[in-house]
Amino acid sequence: MEELKKQLTTLISQVETTWEKLNIGQKIQEKSELEQEISKPELWNNPNLAKEKHEAFSKISNEIEPWILLKTQLADASELIELGGEDLKEEISEQLSALELTYNGLKKALRFTGEFDGNDAILRITAGVGGTEAMDWSSMLERMYLRFFEKNNYKATLIERIAGEEAGIKTAVYEISGTNAYGTLKSEHGVHRLVRLSPFNADNLRQTSFSLVEILPVIKSAESIKIDEKDLRIDVYHSGGHGGQSVNTTNSAVRITHLPTNTVVAIQNERSQLQNKEKAMEILRGKLAQMKLEQEAESIDKLRAGESAKWGQQIRNYVLQPYKLVKDTRTKHEETDVDSVLNGDIMPFIDAFLENNHVAT
Repeated sequence: MEELKKQLTTLISQVETTWEKLNIGQKIQEKSELEQEISKPELWNNPNLAKEKHEAFSKISNEIEPWILLKTQLADASELIELGGEDLKEEISEQLSALELTYNGLKKALRFTGEFDGNDAILRITAGVGGTEAMDWSSMLERMYLRFFEKNNYKATLIERIAGEEAGIKTAVYEISGTNAYGTLKSEHGVHRLVRLSPFNADNLRQTSFSLVEILPVIKSAESIKIDEKDLRIDVYHSGGHGGQSVNTTNSAVRITHLPTNTVVAIQNERSQLQNKEKAMEILRGKLAQMKLEQEAESIDKLRAGESAKWGQQIRNYVLQPYKLVKDTRTKHEETDVDSVLNGDIMPFIDAFLENNHVAT
């Protein structure tokens, strides 16, 4: 029984240390304050704020409740050890092993210590050069990510989607909500390369296609990333469409250019001009925040002109011909079951990136 007591003492110490590092105590206080706010009926006088507060409460609850439960279970195990005899030794040992497994799963949250890791994320997929081939590859990536979100309890909200003329997509933009969404998905930021036999070529030749995936943190507060209005050029225009009743006949589409960095964000998803402007500003803040991280800049004013993700930043190869392999160029992690990867099983790549990054920091 002494060995079990020692095992429990070590585990309690590890949990306490991680609890402090993740500021769980502070987050419990934040949850309590949010609970008081959302209980006030007058909050619904501002539906958008009410929705934001409820989402924040749900998010912080999902984050801290497993830790609170783990502490309760450790206290129960401690009582059992004090009260139990040798006849309970096997049961206690199994319980401690289960609690260690739970802790090892929860402590992965330590990998999300970046400035924006806890934020929701913007996923933007853009087809590279190559016409229909690249647009079809972009739609394959879109499907892969949507399957991943379904399997891992992330909510994906479509912001904008522009379909290709023959197949696939030119671009698609989604807002992803869930625990550590940006921290989890940031590994996907960069160029994804596909090699396969072309389904759009009569000679069935091998074809290489590229798609740019951008992962940006959602930054709703203008205070977090301050942008000087004189640095912006805002253009409005008719949004595109395929004709019919859905054609937008008003200047609701918005294009915002951040002049110092030449960063452009355009939204034309047939909302009102005001909604499109708000969403474009949110994405622009995310782009500039991403550039700030990449360039290790002290502030937005120190950013150098350039794209948030460059076409030269190739991060992963998906080879379907002459052999089957998906390989990450940064971590060297690879999977031979390409169909499974394209069906959304990309967590091993994400884990490999986060483990490498966590060790490096």
